[in-house]
Amino acid sequence: MGRPPPSGATGTPEERREADLDALTQALQEMLHEIGAHTGALYRLTPDGQTLEVTVMTGLPREFLQPWERVGVRAPIPVADAVREGRLVWVPTEKDMVREYPSIAVALPYEFSLAAVPVSTSGGRYGVFVVWSGPYPPPPAGTRDRIAAAAAVLGRRLEHLEQIAGQGPPARRDRPVCPPAPSGTAPAEALGAMVARLPEGMATLDARGRLTYVSPKGAALLGESPLRLLGVQPWTVLPWLDDPVYEDRYRRAMISQQPTSFVALRPPGRWLTFELFPSMSGITLRITPAPVEPDLGPERPAPAGVSLPTRAGAIYHVLHLASTLTQAAGVQDVLGLVSDQIMPAFGAQAMVVLAIEEGRLRVLAHRGYPEPIVEQYRRASLTSSTPSVRTMVTGVPGFFESEKELYQLYPSAVAPDDGMSSWALMPLIASGRPIGTLLLAFTEPHPFSVEERAVLTSLGGLIAQALERARLYDAKLELAHGLQEGLLPHALPRVPGLDATARYLPGTEGMDIGGDFYDVIRLPGGSVAAIIGDVQGHNVTAAALMGQVRTAVRAYATAGARPGEVLRRTNHLLVDLDPDLFASCVYVHLDVAARTASLARAGHPQPLLRHPDGRVEVLDLPGGLLLGIDPEAEYPCVELPLDVGAVLALYTDGLIEAPGLDIDDSLAALGGELAHAGARTLDDDAESLMAYARRTNRRSDDVALLLLRLTGEAAEGR
Repeated sequence: MGRPPPSGATGTPEERREADLDALTQALQEMLHEIGAHTGALYRLTPDGQTLEVTVMTGLPREFLQPWERVGVRAPIPVADAVREGRLVWVPTEKDMVREYPSIAVALPYEFSLAAVPVSTSGGRYGVFVVWSGPYPPPPAGTRDRIAAAAAVLGRRLEHLEQIAGQGPPARRDRPVCPPAPSGTAPAEALGAMVARLPEGMATLDARGRLTYVSPKGAALLGESPLRLLGVQPWTVLPWLDDPVYEDRYRRAMISQQPTSFVALRPPGRWLTFELFPSMSGITLRITPAPVEPDLGPERPAPAGVSLPTRAGAIYHVLHLASTLTQAAGVQDVLGLVSDQIMPAFGAQAMVVLAIEEGRLRVLAHRGYPEPIVEQYRRASLTSSTPSVRTMVTGVPGFFESEKELYQLYPSAVAPDDGMSSWALMPLIASGRPIGTLLLAFTEPHPFSVEERAVLTSLGGLIAQALERARLYDAKLELAHGLQEGLLPHALPRVPGLDATARYLPGTEGMDIGGDFYDVIRLPGGSVAAIIGDVQGHNVTAAALMGQVRTAVRAYATAGARPGEVLRRTNHLLVDLDPDLFASCVYVHLDVAARTASLARAGHPQPLLRHPDGRVEVLDLPGGLLLGIDPEAEYPCVELPLDVGAVLALYTDGLIEAPGLDIDDSLAALGGELAHAGARTLDDDAESLMAYARRTNRRSDDVALLLLRLTGEAAEGR
C-alpha cells in the first residue's frame, strides 16, 4: 500500500495514466484487505470546492453509490462532514446511521459500518477516502492510523495522476476487490461433480450480481438453461424474480456482508427458498424447494412481458432524495437542497427553478448560469413557446440529450447558446396543478436512461410537494412574525437619567412565535415601569394572551398601582379569562430621581444586578405563583437602591434553559457574561448576552432580554 507511484513508465500519457490508476486501485484493495473492510471509494473535491465526486471505487457495484456519486460539500452526509470539518467520521452501526444521517439510512437500510477521512496533499484539501464493511466496532487507534495513512498515500497518487495527465482528474473507475471469473467459467471437475450430487441447487454471483456458475440442479429449479443464465443478473432473465424486493436481498447481503434469504414463487405454483452467503468477491446462492403457503410470500409479480423498469437502486435513490427534502422548512430551504444536493447527485452543471406566482413566471433559484442567461428566463412569459413553459403547462417532462434534439422541437428555446449540451426539464405538480419547472443542464452530452428519467420525474413531484408545503410554512411564519412584531413595542421610550435596551430572539422550533414580552412605560413624576414576562406556549393563542397581559400591566401601572398590586390585578384578569395558559413576569418600578427600584415577581427567573464595580449578583426576590392560577395569590414587593452605572438585567427562561444544561451553572455563566462588560455600551452588553443565547442551534424556547441602567442625568433633566 505504501509503494510510491510508478515512475519512468514507458508508453503514451494515457497508458501511463492508466497504469497509475491501476496502482491506485490496487493500493485501495490492499488497504481494504488489511483492515478487513470490503468496499472503499476515493472522492475528489472539484476545483470550485463545492462538490465531491467519486474517482475510484472498489468492492461493491458502482450503482450502489448512485445517490452519492456526486455530493455537495454542504450535504449532511459523512463524506461531506469529513471534508468540511477535517476529521475522521465513523458511523459504527445501523442505529448510529439512523440517528446521525437519516437520509442515508433510508436509502441503505442495511447493517454496515462506514468511515470517512479527508484526503490532503501538499496542495491542500483534495477529497475524502471512505471505507465500509459489515457490522464493525469503533476503530482502535491503530486502525485509525492505518486509515489516515492510506488516505495520505491515495491523495498523493491521485495528485500524481493529475500531474501526469495534465488535463484534469483520472477517469472514474470501479472494480471489485477480486475480479470475477469470466462469464460461463465452470469450477474444477471434482468440485462440479460434488455440487451435482447435492440435493439443492447451487449458484454463484459476482459482486455485480451476475451469475458466474449454476449447478444443473439449480438450473432445473429455476426452470432455465444454464447457458441463458450465465453472465446475467437473475432478475433480468427470470420475470418472476423481476421485483425490487428480491434485488434488495442481494444488495443487503453485499453491503452488510451478512447471510440473508428470501422466498419466491416460480409460476405456476412452486415456491423456492434462496439463501445468500456473501463474501468480498461475490455471493454463493443455495436454492431449495420451500413448502410455503401462498399468502406467506410476496405478491405474484406482473406477467411475463410486462416491463418493470424501476430497480431497487432507483427506488432507494428516490427515497434518499425524498428524505432530504423532508428536512426543508421554508422555500429557501427547499431551493438550497435542490442546489446543494440534488443538482450534484445527477452531475448537472446548471439549474433553474421556475414557478408561477400571481399569474407570472418567476425564477425562484438558479445556479451555474451567468446572469444574462438567467435574465432570459426572467423575461419569458407564460404564453411563450419554450421548453420550460411547455413542460410547466403540459405536465410532461422533457429530456434533450443534444442541442440538435432541443432545437428541432424548440427553434426559439430559452436560453439559446447557454453553453450546455443536454437538458432535463421536470414539471413541478402539486395538488394536481402545475406550479413550476425544474431545469437541470449538463455541459457534456448526457444520455438519460429509462431509470434516470423515472427517478428525475418522481423527484419533480417530490420537489413540488415540498415547495407547496414550504410556501404554506413561510406564509404562517410571516403571519406569526407580523403578530409578534405588532405585540412587542417598536421602540423603548427615552427617559432622562435612564438607558434601556431590549432584544428578542425567537426559538428554532415551531412557528418561531412565543409568549415572551417586555415593555418600558413612562409614568407621571419622572418614574418608569419596566416589565418582562413569558406566557406559556408557542403559538398564536400564547401570543394573543401575551398582548392582553402587556396591555393590562400598562393600564394598571399608568393608574399608579404599586408593583405587587399590578401583578395581583393582572392575575385576577387571567383567572377570569380562563385561557388554560399561565404567565410569569417581573415588574419593576424605577424612581430615577431617588435611584431606587421596587420589584415584584410572579414565578419568573430572578433578575441580575451588575454593580458599577463589575460585581454581578442574583437578586433573590420572594415571589408569588404564576399569573392565572390562584385568584387569591399575593405578590410581595422588594425595594432596593440603585447606584449610577448599575445595570439591571431582566430576561426570560429561554436565555438560561437548554437541554442538558444545569440551571445553576447556566445562571452563573450568564452572570459571567454580564460581568465582562467593562466600558461597553448597553447595546454591546445586550448583543453579548444574545450571543450567549445563540450558543446552541436548537432552542425550544424564545428569549426576551431587557437591560436598564441609571446614568445620573435625572437631576439635570428635571
